Amino acid sequence: MSVNLGDRRVVAVKPITVATTDRDVELQVKVTSPVSGDELPVIVFSHGNAWSMDGYEPLVDRWAAAGFVVVQPTHLDSRRNGIGFDDPRFGTIWRVRIADLHAILDNLGDILAAVGVRDRVDHDRIAAVGHSWGAQTVGTLLGARVFDADGVAGEDFTHPAVKAGVLIAATGTGDTLTPFAAEHLPFMRPDYSTMTAPALVVAGGKDQSAMSTRGPDWFTDAYRLSPAPKSLLAIAEGEHTLGGVAGEKVAETTDEDPARVALVADAISAYLLDFFALDNTGSTAWADLSGEVESK
Repeated sequence: MSVNLGDRRVVAVKPITVATTDRDVELQVKVTSPVSGDELPVIVFSHGNAWSMDGYEPLVDRWAAAGFVVVQPTHLDSRRNGIGFDDPRFGTIWRVRIADLHAILDNLGDILAAVGVRDRVDHDRIAAVGHSWGAQTVGTLLGARVFDADGVAGEDFTHPAVKAGVLIAATGTGDTLTPFAAEHLPFMRPDYSTMTAPALVVAGGKDQSAMSTRGPDWFTDAYRLSPAPKSLLAIAEGEHTLGGVAGEKVAETTDEDPARVALVADAISAYLLDFFALDNTGSTAWADLSGEVESK
């Protein structure tokens, strides 16, 4: 099922530089917004590994058409920065990613003013959304923590501005990491027991990660192991890019399906519009998904 929740014209502005500390590459963002409308909700979106602010247009454009202002950073792990596993910065990139989102939220007014939409935004309706590594990043803003090598949960990275979140293909618990992941990505050890903020988790039923010895159920841990209120949208035929959420014809898409991408985009719009009590289109999109969504 997919319902187009909006057909507004959208405009994108980039790059906008955001003030940060302890980052030797400038943090830049792209803002995509509807041309019309006021009291617009905001989505801060965190991309998957190696991507940038220029990806995920199939999701972002659809969200903006539904009435959201979307802010996308280019994280330090973007392939355009050329930071590989052997780079001494790589081990702390997961922390830089979190700091990126905090910097965006702390400077959101200035970012939106730079593109002329500051006065059209409802600053009390802010959500964070992420895919893959970006989903783990977003999870920390919602209350998830990261276990260290001794199994001790680390610091609290929540941000008060974020009222709800969406985790797409989120990292599962780290006790079943493959040897490669354990060596190079030891921070893929989330503790979801403290992720108390409301969230929608989106998982593919055929998403077999090379980073875990478990099957596709690994990507449902963010739902299964976190406290309510949470919802789970499990897409039976979806693989890791869920039809191609990062873009059309991208190399890593193994299950190309534009209709599946539209489903993911519209389900997220419907969830957030319902959460923020903003679905004044007369649609029942989120209610119509109730047969496909598990909630607690």
